[in-house]
Amino acid sequence: MDVREPIQFGTDGWRAVIAEDFTFENVRRVAQATAAYWLAEAARKGAPPRAIVGYDRRFLSEKFAAAIAEVLAANSVQTIYTAADCPSPAVSCAIKQQSLVGGLMVTASHNPPEFNGIKIKADFAGPADPKITRQIEALVDSEPPRHVAFEEAVGKGSILVEDVRPAHREAVGRFVDIGRIASAKLRVVFDSMHGVAGREFEQMLAPHHVAVTTLRAERDPMFGGVNPEPIAKNLGALEAHLRAHKADIALVTDGDADRIAAMTPDGTFITTHYCIAMLLLHMIRHRRQTGNVVKALNTTVMLDRICAKHSLPLREVPVGFKWIAKLMREEDVLLGGEESGSVGFKGYIPERDGILACLLLLEFLACEGKSIARIMAEMDAEFGASRYARLDLRFPVEKRRSLMDWARKNPAKDLAGSRLVEVKDFDGVKMIAKDGSWLMLRGSGTEPVLRIYAESNEQSRADALVEAGRQLAEIL
Repeated sequence: MDVREPIQFGTDGWRAVIAEDFTFENVRRVAQATAAYWLAEAARKGAPPRAIVGYDRRFLSEKFAAAIAEVLAANSVQTIYTAADCPSPAVSCAIKQQSLVGGLMVTASHNPPEFNGIKIKADFAGPADPKITRQIEALVDSEPPRHVAFEEAVGKGSILVEDVRPAHREAVGRFVDIGRIASAKLRVVFDSMHGVAGREFEQMLAPHHVAVTTLRAERDPMFGGVNPEPIAKNLGALEAHLRAHKADIALVTDGDADRIAAMTPDGTFITTHYCIAMLLLHMIRHRRQTGNVVKALNTTVMLDRICAKHSLPLREVPVGFKWIAKLMREEDVLLGGEESGSVGFKGYIPERDGILACLLLLEFLACEGKSIARIMAEMDAEFGASRYARLDLRFPVEKRRSLMDWARKNPAKDLAGSRLVEVKDFDGVKMIAKDGSWLMLRGSGTEPVLRIYAESNEQSRADALVEAGRQLAEIL
């Protein structure tokens, strides 16, 4: 990558292929620009600049994180360097707990193994919004990166090596009624997908005698040959385990443990849409909480129906948890969720947390006292069945605009047998039918991929909608 080429942040940070664009040189460029931004913010607020750098289990992540810490330290930003790989939400928790100016998390989240990336966490303990990332982008190459040797900086106290995982476990433990979970005697399988959750979930529940079996807990930079994204096609190992062993539910987190998914005892994938809807019901039914609900544009209509029944305001935002986090800071938000499995909760930091969300799903099961299959059947009966489909296509970035322009001007008039009633185009193009079915086309903010989403009341209809979207994309 030419050093003069600009670095641009996508939906959630900057991501690139290791050794092609994601190099130590470019990582230091980002670190220098971030240091300049934080120094200016600290001067404006009259506070000493202190920050944190965390990292996931990808190839060289700890080395990239150390390079970032060296640059920050050389710029007089005292830096906490995590003593081990850690969940992204642990970095955000540390920002809040220690009143830091911000943090950088070296992770490519759910992307393929050849990728790595950097997520920027702001001083409010959540993902940096576009205003912040634009300012950092503008500062790239405004001055050459400075750096100091890691061990020298540690000796001087400008880099502090600290394990932030215990404080994160404590924060999550305060939010969840683990005693209630323990009383339900649930048999739980947890799949870390070789990500940073590791055995964190098991360690939190073991003292309370909750039976947890953890799969894929060890580090593997190749993630067992699949992307660390908690979607059905990547969970074959978990499905096989469930078919051979008894459990009440299986829970999954992604590569940096800020997203969730689940499976039934027989190995059937539970879409993130149902997970989010169950968590919303839990907040309403059992925690007796109220507030606004925020969802990304590609998230289930079941949330709309739950909100309508319980008279809760619902807001739709573009894809990217930063938009949900913004409203969590500005309004009384009960829950915010997006199709990827990202969920944020009232009373916690304005951040998604996969480990917390998994524990709250267990709390919901404990409160309901029913099987997950029965709960989902009752949800279908009460709010209408929700069947979801998604397809990711390799698609040239330079052709996205023409595809979206065409789809915006020529939306499908019929969606799996129901008449088109609305088109939303503030993030991609979403076509909505009278019966609530919808089809959405959107370019990924982190990969050269076109995502095609659909939802309807029957799986065959959702699949047909996605196929129609695929044909449209391939023709154009």
